[in-house]
Amino acid sequence: MKIQAIMTAALTASALGGCIQVKAPDKPIEINLNVKVQQEVVVKLQRDAQDLIQNNPELFPQ
Repeated sequence: MKIQAIMTAALTASALGGCIQVKAPDKPIEINLNVKVQQEVVVKLQRDAQDLIQNNPELFPQ
């Protein structure tokens, strides 16, 4: 009984082994991370401008 189960499992594994194919994609994978970098730059520029205005009120009259 155990031998039949082992043989069945081996035959099933060998039959399914030929069905799997791995192929590299034709085009390279592209990851775009510009959104986060742009947001950080905008926030830093806003803070720098706000500090400049507060520290030099004579340059920016209201």
